Amino acid sequence: MRAFLAMGTVLAVLVGLPGTVLGDTPSAGDRASVPVAAQIERLVEDAGSELQAFYALRDHRPAWHDRETVAAFAAALHTLDGDGLRPADYRPDALVAGHRQADASEQPGEQARFDLHATRMLMTALEHLQRGKVDPSGLETHWEVPVEAPALDPAAISRAIDGQRFEQAFAEARPSYAPYERLRTGLARYRNIERLGGWEPFPQEPRVLRPGDVDDAVVLLRSRLAVIGELEVMAANVDAFPEARLETPDLRRYDTTLEAAVKRFQRRHLLEVDGIVGPQTRRALNVPVEARIDQIRVNLERSRWLLHGLPETFVLVDIAGYQLRYFRPNGEVWRSRIVVGRPYRRTPSLRSEITHMTVNPSWTIPPTIRRNDVLPEVRRDLGYLWRERIQVLSPSGQPLDPWEVDWDNPGNVVLRQAPGPHNALGKVAIRFPNDHMVYLHDTPSQGLFSRQQRAFSSGCIRVEGVLEFAQLLFDDTDSGRNIHGLIEAGRTRNVSLGEPVPVILHYWTVNPDEDGELAFRPDIYERDEALLRALDRPLAL
Repeated sequence: MRAFLAMGTVLAVLVGLPGTVLGDTPSAGDRASVPVAAQIERLVEDAGSELQAFYALRDHRPAWHDRETVAAFAAALHTLDGDGLRPADYRPDALVAGHRQADASEQPGEQARFDLHATRMLMTALEHLQRGKVDPSGLETHWEVPVEAPALDPAAISRAIDGQRFEQAFAEARPSYAPYERLRTGLARYRNIERLGGWEPFPQEPRVLRPGDVDDAVVLLRSRLAVIGELEVMAANVDAFPEARLETPDLRRYDTTLEAAVKRFQRRHLLEVDGIVGPQTRRALNVPVEARIDQIRVNLERSRWLLHGLPETFVLVDIAGYQLRYFRPNGEVWRSRIVVGRPYRRTPSLRSEITHMTVNPSWTIPPTIRRNDVLPEVRRDLGYLWRERIQVLSPSGQPLDPWEVDWDNPGNVVLRQAPGPHNALGKVAIRFPNDHMVYLHDTPSQGLFSRQQRAFSSGCIRVEGVLEFAQLLFDDTDSGRNIHGLIEAGRTRNVSLGEPVPVILHYWTVNPDEDGELAFRPDIYERDEALLRALDRPLAL
């Protein structure tokens, strides 16, 4: 994060602006503000450390005595709409009116109080752009991603005020990663669609539209996809989409160009990519533009929580997008499909470091799965234990005879699945410390990776091609290990990486895809609504 960090050089281009920083020769205006400075010095004693540092740097001289400066700040606050924030939270109109009232009163105390208020508002806006307005730990019970408060640079803020460079200050404060800027671009685009009237609802009917159909509904489908640019993409990229043969369209006929556009729409909304407009595709087509705008806004906020201080090498698990990306030291990005937790066994958001792998792992069945899934099967048929190669152990690890266990009241028996081809963890588990006992792992259930929506696990993350991923981790951390040799040895063992690799598990329901277009995902954990309410809740200032 470049902006306004303590000891940073952000906004250094503004040096040399008129006397604002301690040590400059006071101007006539500064001498006239001495009574206000005295009031600021008194009031700031009860303010936070950031305000104290800011005014100490200025020798307690006021920052907002100029009407044009306040007006420029108020105008800049309106631009926060482009980040999905609510400009009204920062009271831009009230700032202008408050300055006019304080200036007219000629009371140093009132002018000092306004000065502190305006500075606090600027700092609040910068903090919200850097780390988000909403505290995620208050929304998600098992949140485990640290969102540290930014250390603002009072000198950079002072120079920004005196230079009236507020929009530049905001640009420096927001996350400097490409996905964030693409979300901002997408928000502007969908707001423009809203201004132009949005899109007409597609009729919810039991019948489906298939390629080759001739129907009045095809005209509406064509119009709907044109609004969001899917048809234009087909026309502009005919070589990349050979199935989209450009034809002189009969607007009522579902032709190959329209079919390719529908498939692209389905792919970007994690629907089955079959070109058939059935119930699920109709529902996605009928999400109002206002709802898509809100969806982008909440994901901009999620990005502000996460997109800061990222290392060059790390593993990013996109829960709602069912994708893992490994950003390698050589600049390459390795991608894979994943399976995540069911809605009632959610994969948590967290930030940790991959430290080691378990090769040929056994699987100690977690308490929830043991209680809800395994014990009911065992009570129906004790042979389930043998078929699934599940050992019954005492809490100290001693083998028990399954026939001697009261399965209606088994107590603290441990159930452990032996290593092998049917083990739920497959051939390797990739470990990182966390409070939720989750990890990345192989799976014998490879067929699930072909699904578009893949929330089938009990919280851990199954990774397609995990052996290739494991070998890349070994190679990139100079461990000198060969994953296939370790597996062929047949022994269950933990193997450390040469050095830890950061890993982030996070949840986005909108994210730019590889060509920069926004991909909308189902809110499988139903988190968007609560975040939107919190984002729209007025600030308590």
